[in-house]
Amino acid sequence: MIKIGILGAAGYTGGELIRLLLNHPEAEIVFANSESNAGNLISDIHEGLIGDTDLKFTDEIPFDKVDVVFFCFGHGKSEAFLKEHTIPTNVKIIDLAQDFRIKGDHDYVYGLPEINKEAIISAQHVANPGCFATCIQVALLPAAYLNLLKDDVTVNAITGSTGAGQKPGATTHFSWRNNNLSIYKPFQHQHIAEIRQSLKQTQGYLDADIDFIPYRGDFARGIFCTAVIKTPAPVEDVIEAYKDFYKDAAFTHYSDKSIDLKQVVNTNKALVHVEKYGNKLLVTSAIDNLLKGAVGQAVQNMNIMFGINETAGLKLKASAF
Repeated sequence: MIKIGILGAAGYTGGELIRLLLNHPEAEIVFANSESNAGNLISDIHEGLIGDTDLKFTDEIPFDKVDVVFFCFGHGKSEAFLKEHTIPTNVKIIDLAQDFRIKGDHDYVYGLPEINKEAIISAQHVANPGCFATCIQVALLPAAYLNLLKDDVTVNAITGSTGAGQKPGATTHFSWRNNNLSIYKPFQHQHIAEIRQSLKQTQGYLDADIDFIPYRGDFARGIFCTAVIKTPAPVEDVIEAYKDFYKDAAFTHYSDKSIDLKQVVNTNKALVHVEKYGNKLLVTSAIDNLLKGAVGQAVQNMNIMFGINETAGLKLKASAF
């Protein structure tokens, strides 16, 4: 059994991670750390787990008793935590924040299995991709492989309210979010840097802009993305290339039919579809922001790092009706 510690276990990602690991055939949760909830039953905070576990939150961090630790912190807190704490070198780390996603003076592998699986296999530390970043990258990576990203790419993507975290805010309050729609951080979302990094890795260069407009949706979970790429390439060739690019991917699938959000919500799937209008390629993609966009992909990375079935603990049914 893989022995696991979770830091920042009281938020949405922590709760979803616990839910997955409780049902994982080769995982054992040793500790779920939350200083503010220490001593409380996990199911008192994550009420969907009532009857599933008697585990309690702890303020202790016994790293010597685990094989891997998941960081479910807010952005910026992982790097700060590591400056104040020493984690044994034999303990693997999977960080769900953005602190180590961009290549730099660290050894974290960017955990997008669709392009980095071989590096993840031998990684000691993995930086889990962002939710918007995952959805947009699965839409654009095959096009980058085909060297199609020569002109600026227009991307629109809408996310559920869980993408903003569990702590209530002005734009997550039900009365504001319900029956409402808005944009935020146009052209300057923090995920653009990691998206460009992967596209450049795949295409070899990237001079084009990724013009990304994020939307807040009036639903709880999921991301739906549309991307427009200008290219003269025949659509039949592009579709075949997309299918070939993802033929060995465990969770990313090309769909011959138009896709919708409910096909992926509550799963670790990413679905992609391509259409052509004149010289414009329209690519649609969809994921669950808490699963393939966060902890589902993190567990997928854990499976790869420990050499077990990549799909272990992740065979989930979509909430399609």
